[in-house]
Amino acid sequence: MEKKLKLALLSCLIVVPLFLKAYADELTIAYVNMERVIREAPAAVNASKKMEQEFEGRRQDLQRIADDIAARQAALAEKGASLSDSQRRAKEEELAAISVRFQRRQQEFQEDLNIRKNSEASSLLDKANKAIAQIAEAEHLEMIFQEAVAVSNRLDITDKVIKKLTAN
Repeated sequence: MEKKLKLALLSCLIVVPLFLKAYADELTIAYVNMERVIREAPAAVNASKKMEQEFEGRRQDLQRIADDIAARQAALAEKGASLSDSQRRAKEEELAAISVRFQRRQQEFQEDLNIRKNSEASSLLDKANKAIAQIAEAEHLEMIFQEAVAVSNRLDITDKVIKKLTAN
């Protein structure tokens, strides 16, 4: 089964370039670097700044808690020998509980941030795809690639997509 799949993929790799070369005069193609669109589009830059501001307070709270935990650990290491066993165990248990709460908050923060990033990326991709479709229609492009190994600059419409997103 795996050999058949490899053979099919190899056949496609051989046939598709031949097909494209045979119909190159008739086929109008272009390329869009979506990574660059996502990185440079004004909507992406604005969303990134907005998310930084939105999550900055929580990030600072987490940093404050991490600093507090580090200070408590240092104090316990420094004064642990002078404490009784029960006092030292109580401090260790308190520190462990604080660490667990911190890890939960940190995980929640990361999950919330990832959800927000994915939401913004999805919105931007929708806008970019609409812009790409409009450019394809206006320029009578039949095929637009978003991934390629090598691309000629004359086929690259990434700047046009970014410009269109800026205009919207």
